[in-house]
Amino acid sequence: MQDNKNPVNQINIEISEEVGEGIYSNLAIITHSPTEFIVDFLKMMPGVPKPKVKSRIILTPQHAKRLYKALKENVTKYEAMHGEIKDPGGDMTYNLPVPTAQA
Repeated sequence: MQDNKNPVNQINIEISEEVGEGIYSNLAIITHSPTEFIVDFLKMMPGVPKPKVKSRIILTPQHAKRLYKALKENVTKYEAMHGEIKDPGGDMTYNLPVPTAQA
């Protein structure tokens, strides 16, 4: 007899078409307070002096750590299939005003 219940760790999600299209980001700025992590995703384009925040995600410290672990695991899987992701190195400082984290 087959059990039609969802496995314990499976979540049934729904995503709108607009959200499913995604937002391009080539820079993330991370700040934190004692109670939250704030990740601002920006799009920097050549010749544009002031990049705009395209999306902001606010996480609890516990969820930030889970995201860190999930990203690490997925980068490892990606590199196993496609080879090492090359880090161009160099200075990643953009001299952008980074907001001070506030609670």
